[in-house]
Amino acid sequence: MGRFSVVKRCDHQGTKRTVAVKQVNKKLMRRDRVTQELNLLQRLQHPHIVSLIDTYETPSSYALVLEMADQGRLLDYIVSWGNLTEEKVACYLRNVLEALHYLHNCRIVHLDVKPTVKLIDFGDAVQLNSAHYVHPLLGSPEFASPELVLGEPVSLTSDLWSLGVVTYVLLSGASPFLDESAEETCLNICRLDFSFPRDYFQGVSQAARDFVCLLLRTDPGRRPPAGLCLQEPWLQAGLGDGRARAEGCLDTSLIALRANRPPSCC
Repeated sequence: MGRFSVVKRCDHQGTKRTVAVKQVNKKLMRRDRVTQELNLLQRLQHPHIVSLIDTYETPSSYALVLEMADQGRLLDYIVSWGNLTEEKVACYLRNVLEALHYLHNCRIVHLDVKPTVKLIDFGDAVQLNSAHYVHPLLGSPEFASPELVLGEPVSLTSDLWSLGVVTYVLLSGASPFLDESAEETCLNICRLDFSFPRDYFQGVSQAARDFVCLLLRTDPGRRPPAGLCLQEPWLQAGLGDGRARAEGCLDTSLIALRANRPPSCC
């Protein structure tokens, strides 16, 4: 469920595939906004970006027929593993970073990166043709960058901040800035008010924490682009400089609460 749309699981008659149909309410979103998302999706082809299959229109809605991510919701998928490790988190992040690197090479910023199996929901995505595009903050600010919260120009690295928040969530199940109200959450984001509580990060390597800090930088210019992030030692399959990942299983109890299901055991 989005701010202006609802997504339904359906069977595509032509291909017999299970698909996700995003229905956008015409009363809530203008045609040009839907057309912008459609045009972006038609241009994109990447294994870690959800693909557009078809479109149609009804009297009350625009409909985008999208690929259904095989594993469903990411947090459900993670809990079902039962043995979440830093290696698995790093593997997932590499996939997302490869998708972001592809997007950013096209000068497209997603602006709604969240814990999903693939990059989905391009309703906020925009092609940056100037250095001064200000995007309105809509919905929950949990994954939003400081520039988005403050109404300042966004950049390609706005997505990297969001990925830093996603990384923190996957490593601990907790959210670094989320508070009791949207206003308090925004204040925490702008103050860079986060830490690594021992109760949540016991067993998480220093290299993993350093990667989070690398992305959660207030100045967009100090965040590394996606291509450089992919070169970070913690994300590499073979580590030769001592920045090793923790080998034990991560605690998924808080992730299970976010996914509303019991945790599996390692």
